[in-house]
Amino acid sequence: MFTFLLIVQTLIATALVGTILMQRSEGGGLGVGGSSSGFMTARGAADFLTRSTAVLATIFIVLAIALAAIAGVNRAPATIDTSLVNQTSPALPTTSPVVPTPTPQQQQAPANQTAPAVPVQQ
Repeated sequence: MFTFLLIVQTLIATALVGTILMQRSEGGGLGVGGSSSGFMTARGAADFLTRSTAVLATIFIVLAIALAAIAGVNRAPATIDTSLVNQTSPALPTTSPVVPTPTPQQQQAPANQTAPAVPVQQ
């Protein structure tokens, strides 16, 4: 139903644009063809185009309100998937950090070096 009304809305909008563009800016109307006493005289064209513009505009507004109401009613409420809430991630394997083994030169510390070279703040 929504798609059908949306297509009708598009057709009404196109007809409304065409009707507005056929009018003169001074309000003279279509002013083309027909005898002076016929339906499409300058005055008759202006009345016809003015009334058709008003009718098309009214239909356009009513359809816009109807489409907004249908879109609001058909909207599904937001659902949150709670299936993953209680699952925990698998534990990572614990490995001891790799400590490099000191070289023989690093193992032999000088005898006079008991205190650090930079005083440690206490």
